[in-house]
Amino acid sequence: MNKIKQEITFKDFLKVDIRVGTVLEAEKVEGSDKLIKMQFDFGEFKRQIVAGIATKYTTDELIGKQLPVLVNLQPRLLMGLNSQGMILAIGDRDIEALLHPSERIKKGSSVH
Repeated sequence: MNKIKQEITFKDFLKVDIRVGTVLEAEKVEGSDKLIKMQFDFGEFKRQIVAGIATKYTTDELIGKQLPVLVNLQPRLLMGLNSQGMILAIGDRDIEALLHPSERIKKGSSVH
């Protein structure tokens, strides 16, 4: 089990912007066993997210799924692809499960 990370203040927490988006498209990243490139719709905007979830999920399973995404994370290049956020998942080293709402909700809804 991982140790608890450094404590943050409530003010630090308020900087985090997590919103629920719907996966519009998903495709495996060529040359990678783990990466999937997804296009998300958040209602008011769209984002490309690259995530290491291909060992657990197929692209077909992801299309239409609603997932919480950290949308104000600084973009990163992963295998030359721009990733504009991070999906929330469970697992210490490998992805065990994706977090998702238990019922259909409005795209772009904030997670509190």
